[in-house]
Amino acid sequence: MWKFILRRFLVMIPQLFLLSLIVFMMAKAMPGDALSGQELNPKANPAELERIREELGLNDPWYQQYARWAGNAVQGDFGISYTHKTPVMDVIEDRLWNTVFLALVTLIFTYMLAIPLGILSGRYNDTWIDKSVTGYSYLGFGTPIFIFALIMLFIFGFALDWFPSGGSVDSKVEEGTFAYVVSKINHLILPALSTALIATTSTIQYLRNEIIDNKIKDFVRTARSKGVPESNVYSRHILRNSFLPIAAFLGYEITGLIGGSVIIETIFSYPGLGQLFLSSVSLRDFSVVTAIVMMTGFATLLGTLLSDIILSAVDPRIRIE
Repeated sequence: MWKFILRRFLVMIPQLFLLSLIVFMMAKAMPGDALSGQELNPKANPAELERIREELGLNDPWYQQYARWAGNAVQGDFGISYTHKTPVMDVIEDRLWNTVFLALVTLIFTYMLAIPLGILSGRYNDTWIDKSVTGYSYLGFGTPIFIFALIMLFIFGFALDWFPSGGSVDSKVEEGTFAYVVSKINHLILPALSTALIATTSTIQYLRNEIIDNKIKDFVRTARSKGVPESNVYSRHILRNSFLPIAAFLGYEITGLIGGSVIIETIFSYPGLGQLFLSSVSLRDFSVVTAIVMMTGFATLLGTLLSDIILSAVDPRIRIE
């Protein structure tokens, strides 16, 4: 197992290099630069803007800019945000934990809903329970997340006023207090639940199909022929094997929620990485854009590794060496 993990980390090095090159070139291909917007200001001095460009190295050849950026990025330095006038990592750090907390709460809600529904649908397939759960899954598959999130925001954020309609914490509470923690959780529930109700549909279908397939396998028939109680057949034989694909996708689920939070954070005005990414693109803040994409790409590679490790840990018969 340790040899496999080491090999995977070594393979990640050229993958990260290629990702960084693609991200940097795509950022440079965007029209204009961080100072382009200031040129529209009638009070702006073109000579002064050109001097700043030269000072920041924006006029250097792309390969020199990439080498300078990549060398600093390896050390954890992604430069200075042109918009916020502070180090990029300081800007990202303020938003990173908000996105991480949102992803974790969403994941908890997703599995709290998906696992019981998937088990019920698979165990009692072709019954009214299965048809109800399957109908919910099809409805979730066909509903765009941004439309569903807007409906949830209107109903529970504005009409019923059960949850805050934006932000990550109440500005009136003091940081570090119990009221601050309660406010944080209260701001997380609505966006996390809105995402989970849509994201849960794929997990339900995976689990349902695995249970139905495993119910007719030879090892299940053998267990029943030996007189094993039906509850033990489901818990030790059917469910254990049915959870393998769910466990394998755990790493992808975590990184996917972190990287795919742009829509939810924008709709709920939640100050996370997704909202920061959109605003940085519109403001041509290349330093922040490239840093966020690189961090998301690195998290995706780690999620892939985590999924393989979890899969081999859940089933001792599977050992990736």
